[in-house]
Amino acid sequence: MLFLVISEPRPEAPSSVAGSRKRYWEWIAPLQESGQVRSVYARVGRGAVVVFDVPSNQVLHQRLNEWQEIIPVRFEVHALIDPAAAQEYLREHAGDR
Repeated sequence: MLFLVISEPRPEAPSSVAGSRKRYWEWIAPLQESGQVRSVYARVGRGAVVVFDVPSNQVLHQRLNEWQEIIPVRFEVHALIDPAAAQEYLREHAGDR
C-alpha cells in the first residue's frame, strides 16, 4: 500500500531539535533499504515528504508513531495508487462511460 506522508514539525528553534533530526535520518535509512520507504525528501525549512510502501494501515500507523517518538509533527497522509495499477484500471474500465 502506498502512502504519501507530509510532515509539519512543531514550531521550535531548529537548533533545539538538531539531534532529533539526525536520529530521524538514522531511523529512516533501514526503511529505505527494506523498500518500506520508496522516497524521502527534506522540505525547505523543516519537515519531510515520504512515500511509504507498507503492507497495511497498521504498519503505516506503527511507522508514524515511531516517527512521532523522534520528532513530534503533524501529518498529512494521502493514499496513493501505483501508476501502473491506475493505468491498468483505466484500460479495464475505459468502456464504462
